[in-house]
Amino acid sequence: MKLVLWDIDHTLIATRGVGREIFADAFEQVTGMPMREQATVDGMTEPVIFRRTAELHGITSDHATFEDFARRSAELHRHRVHDLRERGHALPGAAAALAALAALDGVVQSVVTGNIRPVAEIKLQVFGLATHIRFPYGGYGEDHDDRAELVRTAIVRTRSATGADVALADVLLIGDTPADVAAGRAAGVPVLAVATGRTSAADLAEAGATATVQDLRDLTPLRDFVR
Repeated sequence: MKLVLWDIDHTLIATRGVGREIFADAFEQVTGMPMREQATVDGMTEPVIFRRTAELHGITSDHATFEDFARRSAELHRHRVHDLRERGHALPGAAAALAALAALDGVVQSVVTGNIRPVAEIKLQVFGLATHIRFPYGGYGEDHDDRAELVRTAIVRTRSATGADVALADVLLIGDTPADVAAGRAAGVPVLAVATGRTSAADLAEAGATATVQDLRDLTPLRDFVR
């Protein structure tokens, strides 16, 4: 069995600022303080982004505070589905890539994302990309701060759910940041890096990606992986 693990933001979709607005609203609701600036988000998990953003505002947060933030974030994403749909979009080739893999026997698709699971599901549902994703198999922001641990979590969940002894060489992580590449390398799995975020294909290759593409309209590395 082959397991493909997708990052979401800037790999499959772009929210075009709506995600940041929702983060800011949830942050203010939880802390009582308007968000002046947000910590670096590329490749980071939601708990880390929240904690570091709180620190930038002189706030010390705990797990209970993050759980409150996560609940409010999920609610706001549900309330702003129209904005996500109107302003955001699926990235070029995303739907076709998911469908192409789904048409193949022995390929399972899930996600490894810094998003909490409810938000991950909402984002992919909004853009029609949820059909082929096995969400129970994934690794999510609430599972661990370390992205490599999210990869390991997804593999363990997939093995447990399917009963298959998925080899690390048969797992492909797909993402758009050096953090995705580092997570895959640390977990011992191949990484396909997509230059649809803020990092160029050359820089992603230098970071150690197994293969790189400009966008998901280039399915050659995916086809090579599933052979």
